[in-house]
Amino acid sequence: MKPFWRTFWASSLSTLVIGITLFLFFISIVIGIASSFDSKPFKVDENAILHLKLDNPISEVSYADFNPNSPGLLSKQFGLNELKLGLKEAINDPNIKGILLNVDDLSAGMASIEEIRNSLLEFKEKSGKFIYSYSETYSQSSYYLSSISDEVFLYPTGMLDFRGLGVELMFFKGAIDKLGIDMQIIRGSNNKFKSAVEPFIYKQMSEENREQVMTYLNSLWDNMLTNIKSSRNISIEQMNEIADSIFVRNAPSSVEYKLVDRLVYEDELHDFLKSKTETPDDDELNLVSFSKYCSSKSKLKKLDFGELGKSGNIAIVNAVGEIVSGNGERNQIGSEKIAGAVKEARLNSDVKAIVLRVNSPGGSALASDVIWREIILAKEAKPVIVSMGDVAASGGYYISCAADWIFAQPNTITGSIGVFGMIPNVGPMMEDKLGITFDRAQTNNHSVLSLTKGLSEKEKSIIQNEVDIIYNDFITKVADGRDGLKVEDVDAIGQGRVWSGTDAIRLGLVDELGGIDDAIFYAAEKAGIEKEEIKTLSLPSYKEDEFMAIIELLDENEATIQTNQTKVYNQIKAQLDFLNNYKSADRIQARLPFELIIK
Repeated sequence: MKPFWRTFWASSLSTLVIGITLFLFFISIVIGIASSFDSKPFKVDENAILHLKLDNPISEVSYADFNPNSPGLLSKQFGLNELKLGLKEAINDPNIKGILLNVDDLSAGMASIEEIRNSLLEFKEKSGKFIYSYSETYSQSSYYLSSISDEVFLYPTGMLDFRGLGVELMFFKGAIDKLGIDMQIIRGSNNKFKSAVEPFIYKQMSEENREQVMTYLNSLWDNMLTNIKSSRNISIEQMNEIADSIFVRNAPSSVEYKLVDRLVYEDELHDFLKSKTETPDDDELNLVSFSKYCSSKSKLKKLDFGELGKSGNIAIVNAVGEIVSGNGERNQIGSEKIAGAVKEARLNSDVKAIVLRVNSPGGSALASDVIWREIILAKEAKPVIVSMGDVAASGGYYISCAADWIFAQPNTITGSIGVFGMIPNVGPMMEDKLGITFDRAQTNNHSVLSLTKGLSEKEKSIIQNEVDIIYNDFITKVADGRDGLKVEDVDAIGQGRVWSGTDAIRLGLVDELGGIDDAIFYAAEKAGIEKEEIKTLSLPSYKEDEFMAIIELLDENEATIQTNQTKVYNQIKAQLDFLNNYKSADRIQARLPFELIIK
């Protein structure tokens, strides 16, 4: 045993070292901020080209997090809102002559890509300035975005992927059987399309799931081809032939089939852009980082429009992520957090309308209902408009259905009106594989509901009845919120089935195709607010937002996010994360399949 004084000395020394470290860390931050004040403000010289390089994931809203592995200790998540504001600012910026779009493999959902593409189209039409795209490789999503360009350039030995859309799902039934786990699945009695549970009960897609997947894939592909046809003047029949026969196999064939205009090296591209901006050959091409431009230009505009402030006449409530009870994490839709934000907007006399931005595959049915109730109360006080992002399905649709009007993109994934419960029985695995057994004592017949014993037929019946009650409540609320739809109509297009935004319009689940801007303008119209008088307030607010806004404004380093995780690892991790978050209090779920990856 160590003497008391030695233990005390070691403890005191450790405390002193930690204290000095924290003090030096704090001083380094203060010095960094102070030096930023001394640095010259970001300036765009004339004949500049915005370099839009989308090589990091794009979220709904920009934010910064502490990251010890990132330059400047901050990792910035680039947001769709900031990107759109930056493009709007560049339209009338006399020093910006055009945009160089550089997107190898875009990490964004289909509807987000649609929003960006429409913003680029608006930039071209309103400014008359050029957009050129250049890349060493084009994925299908990055090519779809780049196809809006005046000319598409490709590296001479590069590649372009154009094979059509596909979905690959992972199934665990074989592994579950080998482990001896009994996955007790209970879904709505007629929810045959509710495919979130299929990885645990089948080894391949059911016919119903295959039908719904093919329906929305074809809808998304048709939308892509229609827009590429408009930009590139290539017929849909020809593009399908290219995809079916894999005619585009290398860089020269991409030019041969008119998907790409020219094959150029980067130095040749720079020479071309110099000629477009009348830059002398001996001078460097004036390429301006788009992320820095957004941080310097659109940040001020965002503050003017109250997006980080305390006031605004239109509240934008950002509901992004999995729906869970409580506050949840930042990338989750916590029922308390989002319901509280809707309530805050409802009680704020300055706010005349609410736009609920939904990007969610769903989650807890109970948490979804808590948010739905606040939407009902808000709707009684002022207009409530929904703008759907990449996904607004199951619980994501649940919280949307009561709105006065719903906007979605053609390639938004929505619907999935259905409910399920999942209770694994790991008792056989524990006994067979590890020799661990369990025994119980209980005062009543059903006192112990455990993951180590199977459900009795009566218990299954009780849970099935509960799931059916929640499903019937779900479709009733959808029918109440959607003019012209009866409960039986909603049931016919529900049953857990997923739809594209285009199909959702036809079915009456969505009112109009459009993005977040369309939803804001519609809300302003309903509230009697002129376009030039719109001031938006972003909710929920986070305590660190204003501090992070200052840091972002001062920091001109481009943070990079590096990862060595494979796509397969991420797919498995998504499944395990869901199981880890599958709390007993929210065991009945209204959500999409775990990981929907469209390639």
